Amino acid sequence: MLTPAKIYFIVFGVLTIAGGILGYVKAGSLPSIIAGSITGVLLLVAASLLPEHRAIGLATGFVISLLLAAQFIPKFIRTGKAMPAGMMSILSVIGLIIALIAWVKK
Repeated sequence: MLTPAKIYFIVFGVLTIAGGILGYVKAGSLPSIIAGSITGVLLLVAASLLPEHRAIGLATGFVISLLLAAQFIPKFIRTGKAMPAGMMSILSVIGLIIALIAWVKK
């Protein structure tokens, strides 16, 4: 059975990879595709660890969400652009909240 945290990190990982690819296609941004692929795959790894290896899966999802939030929230505040900074800011904060709630619920 898939837990809500597992489902969220799968969706978040896929969207992050897609965003990196889109950044490369639209702007030719090599850092976008590299960072998007790495963080997206790590989010998918976090999801794959759940629920069997709960602690490491939630910790991985939390840390990657935190890193993405640290990158995109200041960028969103600075630029005010909904895409990609706004969307990634929201997804990252949701990832943090989901990881924390899942951790507390044990």
